[in-house]
Amino acid sequence: MPKVPISDINLSNPEFWLQDRAWRHGAFKTLRDESPYHFFEEWEFENSPIPRGPGYFALTRHDDIWHVSRHPELFCSGKGSNIGDLTVELNEFFGSMINMDDPKHFRLRSIVSRGFAPREIKRVEEYVVAKAKEVVDNVIERFPSGEFDFVEEIASRFPLEVICEMMGIPKEDYKQILTWTNTILGVGDPELVTGLDDLLNAGLSMFNYAQALGEDRIKNPIDDITSVMMQAEVDGERLTSQEFGSFFILLVVAGNETTRNAISHGMKLLTDHRDQRKVWFDNFESHTKSAIEEIVRYATPVIHFRRTVTQDTDINGFPVKAGHKVVMWYASGNRDERVYANPESFDVRRDIQPPQVGFGAGGPHFCLGANLARREIAVMFDEIHRRLPNLEITGEPAFLQSNFINGIKRVPCAIK
Repeated sequence: MPKVPISDINLSNPEFWLQDRAWRHGAFKTLRDESPYHFFEEWEFENSPIPRGPGYFALTRHDDIWHVSRHPELFCSGKGSNIGDLTVELNEFFGSMINMDDPKHFRLRSIVSRGFAPREIKRVEEYVVAKAKEVVDNVIERFPSGEFDFVEEIASRFPLEVICEMMGIPKEDYKQILTWTNTILGVGDPELVTGLDDLLNAGLSMFNYAQALGEDRIKNPIDDITSVMMQAEVDGERLTSQEFGSFFILLVVAGNETTRNAISHGMKLLTDHRDQRKVWFDNFESHTKSAIEEIVRYATPVIHFRRTVTQDTDINGFPVKAGHKVVMWYASGNRDERVYANPESFDVRRDIQPPQVGFGAGGPHFCLGANLARREIAVMFDEIHRRLPNLEITGEPAFLQSNFINGIKRVPCAIK
């Protein structure tokens, strides 16, 4: 990992996110060591309808990220969880619960949590196992040469179809859901999104689709999680179809993209670190829990989230004032040498304590679907280790250009 001088580091500059990943990790190490609360001006994007904001403090150490996450009364989400300042309406439209504070957040999370109750998760478990088998069956049958795009055929398809099946979405709509998802999280990558209009159109189309789905399940409930959510009541209140529309965007986008990228990065890591692959696959059950946490730690599919300071306070002794923005760089916190021994090493036996921050760092905004994501990663790699033990990544990934999602768009693989 190269030593990067602090004068060369600007997390706001899109050019930073085009640099080699080792260089970027070196830059974050410099910030952790020399300026863990570094202030960055926000970038002024040409022809953007979003005004340039006042700047932000970059939190790069694990303990600071944990502190902010656990104190929502001091560091709020309702003003936005991404760096730029959108309106409250747009924040809630695209982010649903992640861009809300209590009591709105508590009410909405209490209702939608009914869809993640033990009875529902048990049923989802059946989807996950069956879908992993179906996905692997499909690649074996369709690619007799053994060569295909790992992202398209396994990492992307698997979590998307699990969520679509959970929500009762018809199979003929899966492809469209994936297209909308890629567009919403592809902002900043010119291959996927050419402008803000693409983002808004995808978001509105997905919202309208979900709203219609929710309204149908109110009248015609079936055995799916959409029906459970639309019928659930907390203190006499139900989800409105508009609330469900925004939550659907969050659930499908977050549930598909983060798991997809954890699986994609995981397969690349297991190809690059054959010793670790052997350790895990030789004793799969014993090392699965730690291996999953290590994949999420090392890859960190969600790179950052923002909070806004609600009153003058401090972060482990560093003073911040009401209205300041603080950005939690999970990709840095997960490699903090103060917390992890040899953080640049990929080790499937790494102790799961202290916890990685890839799903958030506790508090009310900890990822609602974290356990589902963990289960999907475990089941897919179990299927690979049993049925495709010689599957390898065979080329360099095409990475998503983004400061928000550590995504892989395409990567070739082969069954050898």
